[in-house]
Amino acid sequence: MKISVGKQRPAHFRPAYPEEFDLFSHLELCAAVPQALFAITTWKENGLPNLCPHAWTCFHGDRTAFFAVMGNLYQHTHTYRNIVRDGCFCINFLSLKHYEAMMRAIRENGDDTDEFAAAGLTHEPCEEINAPAIRESFLTMECRLLEARDLSGAGVAAMVTGEVVRVCVEEGFARGEKDRFSEDGFLLLAPGPQNMESGAPSPTAIGNFTPRLWD
Repeated sequence: MKISVGKQRPAHFRPAYPEEFDLFSHLELCAAVPQALFAITTWKENGLPNLCPHAWTCFHGDRTAFFAVMGNLYQHTHTYRNIVRDGCFCINFLSLKHYEAMMRAIRENGDDTDEFAAAGLTHEPCEEINAPAIRESFLTMECRLLEARDLSGAGVAAMVTGEVVRVCVEEGFARGEKDRFSEDGFLLLAPGPQNMESGAPSPTAIGNFTPRLWD
């Protein structure tokens, strides 16, 4: 038997932290779909580098183009404003050893903060867009903005679509799956699944991706 939940949040659902249900739909926590975790990098209006950890994204395209579709990008953030103003952004994939560095950029993100310096990471110029890239990342995607859309109309979060115009891969990761699917490769963010019977929250998890390759 399946447990079904609709748009109305059940009264017995308890948040993991006070503002959780102000930020996220309870349906996301019912689904709890793991997502790739990466860092979006842009320039602030004052010329300082900005770094924003993010997930909630899919990557797809066809023979003519490749796209990054980022959901749940909050409209009040530096990152959203920078993307809309400059029309571009860089996506950077970092290994687990840089996870705490990314989290420091969340805690130290003032207008006058160099968020790369706060995180202890190094910025370098992108090749085709006006955005900084993270030198320590093993994979970067340089993206030009195609669309920013407020799906809910609530003025809270937006879906941002960018066309990937260049992919840069560290040499050791460019030869196949071995390094990308290791402890030095892709990070996954797994939202803490809500216990749909008791309403109790679960902790969010961070981990590596260990695939079973198709035969």
